[in-house]
Amino acid sequence: MHDSSTLRGKNAIITGATRGIGLAIARGFLARGATVTLCGRHSTGIEQALAELADYGTQVGGRCAHVGKQEDLRELVNQAESRFGPVNLLVNNAGTNPYYGPLLDSEEWAWDKTMDVNLKGPYLLSKMVANQMTSGGSGSIINMGSVAGLTAMPMSGLYSVSKAGLIMLTKALARELGAQGIRVNCICPGVIKTRFSEALWKEESAAAAAAAQKALGRVGVPDEVVAAAVYFASDASSFTTGAVLQVDGGMVL
Repeated sequence: MHDSSTLRGKNAIITGATRGIGLAIARGFLARGATVTLCGRHSTGIEQALAELADYGTQVGGRCAHVGKQEDLRELVNQAESRFGPVNLLVNNAGTNPYYGPLLDSEEWAWDKTMDVNLKGPYLLSKMVANQMTSGGSGSIINMGSVAGLTAMPMSGLYSVSKAGLIMLTKALARELGAQGIRVNCICPGVIKTRFSEALWKEESAAAAAAAQKALGRVGVPDEVVAAAVYFASDASSFTTGAVLQVDGGMVL
């Protein structure tokens, strides 16, 4: 019987892949046979991630890039293609949240940085790889949204706006690219135990408050997002596009 979750023959780029959810997804893709190019902001992070994935040898590579800079993204795609061939999987996972507070007190720099990383980066990189995928007749783009894109989170208005935009980018691209066999889907995690969200779970009181918001009564871990990414990356989701899947423990119901 054919294993519809295999990723053999698939070549992936994963942004924000040096730790947390991105690194967990990279490990999950590699374990299912994909080749993977990790993208991160700093060379030390790339080196540490590659060391953690050393068992996969030449199946994995890495490239430093700022996802808000078009020239960096071109070099990222060029490296992935020259090393492993045409890119047919993309996970737009890199994210930032540099400002915590009311929207009306936020400054332009915070808006620009949030939108550059969380929305412009996925827009630019999706355009680049979609052109390659179109010539191949298939591909999968996975955007890492957030429950903050589904409901306005207190004191995180900029982040919520950027993730709501990413959800609509997912749907718009799914509509436009479906005829070319390219699927575009979005995963919306809740509070997951990563460095990015540690303010929401590291202290015992914060963790208890986060857990209380969820039907399952606990905070998630990165590996619990991997199965959703594998589903969207693989042939198991061959008739699924434009979907927004919450992996949030029942936080937004």
